[in-house]
Amino acid sequence: MLIWLFAQFVTAQTFELRREHDSLYWLNDWRLPYRVYQFQTGDVDGDGRTDAMVGVIKKTRFHREVGRRLFIFKQVNGKARPLWMGSKLGGILQDFRFIGGRIRSLETTTDGRYVVAEYKWSGFGMAFDHYIVKGTDKLTALKKFDL
Repeated sequence: MLIWLFAQFVTAQTFELRREHDSLYWLNDWRLPYRVYQFQTGDVDGDGRTDAMVGVIKKTRFHREVGRRLFIFKQVNGKARPLWMGSKLGGILQDFRFIGGRIRSLETTTDGRYVVAEYKWSGFGMAFDHYIVKGTDKLTALKKFDL
C-alpha cells in the first residue's frame, strides 16, 4: 500500500530536446531560441533527480561575443525550469560532458592552447574543481576529454 501511494506522487524526470529549426529548440516546454551543440542529462546538483545540460551558442549580457554556453535545467512539476544559465565556465568553452557527477569541459585559452577541466555544483552554479590537463595541444586535450 505504501509503495502504491508513493508511486502516485513520483513522476519520472525525463527531458526531451526537440529541434524546430537550426536556431529554435524546445526542451520539454522551454523555448531555446539558439543553436544547440550538446545535450546531456544527469544529476548535476546531487539531489537525486535528473537535470538537463544544454550547450547553446549565443551572446550574453556579460560576454558580448557569440560563444558556446552551458544551461542547466531542473524539472519542476513536469516542466523544464532553469537551474543555471551560465555565461562562462573558465576558458573559452568548446564542449562538455557529464561524467561522475561533474561537468568535464574542453576549453581553449586566449593563446590557442587547450584545457580540460572539471566543475562541480556549488549551490548556485558551477565551481571549478580541478584541471585534468592544461596548456596543451588539441589532440592531447581531446584524448583526456574523452576518457
